[in-house]
Amino acid sequence: MGASVTRALRNFNLENRAEREISKVKPSTAPRHPSTRSVLREQMSDHPQIKRDIARKNEKLLSLLKDVYVDSKDPVSSLMVKDAETQQEPKEFRLPKGHHFGMDIKNIPKGKISIVEALTLLNNHKLYPETWTAEKIAQEYHLKLEDVNSLLKYFVTFEVKIFPPANKKAIESK
Repeated sequence: MGASVTRALRNFNLENRAEREISKVKPSTAPRHPSTRSVLREQMSDHPQIKRDIARKNEKLLSLLKDVYVDSKDPVSSLMVKDAETQQEPKEFRLPKGHHFGMDIKNIPKGKISIVEALTLLNNHKLYPETWTAEKIAQEYHLKLEDVNSLLKYFVTFEVKIFPPANKKAIESK
């Protein structure tokens, strides 16, 4: 949507703007150094044909230029070829599990999990590793087994431990 609006604004009145830019008065040449000004005037007065040659159009070159036709095509990029080869299959969605604390999540693509679900499954695996195995988590959340194994290996939930000050005795928990 944004690209089409940008393109429309960029191309708005393009021909008139181009014509206006082309018809503007061209900047004059830089001023000559005073020492060369007299030499240039002298050469122009001695050889008046130079001024005519500069102003004259070369008809032969113009006819050759009119015969030139350029037709170009952009080469197909390798990314486009890869995209064409690997057509994406339609995504399947699933309903989110658990409470998402006021977030408006309607559905989650299969093979993906939300942050809340990731924390929940990591905590469940930490508390009950016998029941929440990698295979069960993969089946429950529609994930690949290798992804679940990596998730369980490299991610852990925080564990809060409160240490008593050194000058007070700690109360033993039962």
